[in-house]
Amino acid sequence: MVCALGAAICFGTATVLQAVATRAATTGGGGDAALLLRALRQWRYMAGLGLDGLGFVFQIAALRSLPIYAVGAALASSLAVTAVVAARLLKVRLSGVEWAAVGVVCAGLAMLGLASGAEGDRAGSTALKWAMLGTAGAVLLLGLVGGRLPERGRALTLGLGAGFGFGVVEVAVRLIDSLEPSTLVANPATYALLVGGGAGFLLLTTALQRGSVTTATAGLVIGETIGPAAVGVVWLGDRTREGLEWLAVLGFAVAVVGALALARFGEAPEEASDQASVETV
Repeated sequence: MVCALGAAICFGTATVLQAVATRAATTGGGGDAALLLRALRQWRYMAGLGLDGLGFVFQIAALRSLPIYAVGAALASSLAVTAVVAARLLKVRLSGVEWAAVGVVCAGLAMLGLASGAEGDRAGSTALKWAMLGTAGAVLLLGLVGGRLPERGRALTLGLGAGFGFGVVEVAVRLIDSLEPSTLVANPATYALLVGGGAGFLLLTTALQRGSVTTATAGLVIGETIGPAAVGVVWLGDRTREGLEWLAVLGFAVAVVGALALARFGEAPEEASDQASVETV
């Protein structure tokens, strides 16, 4: 669980840095690729990418020892980290309800930590590996369609799509059982991980820049927790400690609901972003 929490801390802090940089990058024209290139020229974005990379290492380690449902809930809790970091570094005011939501997330994770068993012992079938690759491809198509929707539907669709993409990564990590180059190349889960992660990253960047942050982040949390958790339980054998199924379900629900209450922290506050946009980077 320590690795899962480490991943949440890295991802939550990276969100603040990348969101400020993304806002600053919107001053020029161009499409999504131009936006990404401008963001990459800013140190905040690069620092955020570094933390994302470290968080991914922690995530892989966590997925190798914990059920997917526990790791997914811990990753969703990165919104609580973002809220606290924004409150400390960007002087953002958190309401009493939001501080309570941070506490709720922590309580949910504590329950999961007590109830979680070891990772499932079932090997993923070949059909499941191909299904993950197909899902990753569908996420890319969803991004093409979602980008043309009206603003309200666009934010939710792109956010859900990003969540599905990151969810594919969570499952694909469990489906890669050997790091031998020849085995990796022949494993559909390898390509599912790459396509799903890339698609999720692109859809999330677009959703945060072109739609409601709260709506997009809520979709992200739902997409990256519920589906992968179900795959882990049904197809990969993820279980809880004996007699603690109820505590795991309650902890998962509490952590996800708390994260949804903090969905506005999927991006840094407008005021902080606007201030950062006038700095020389």
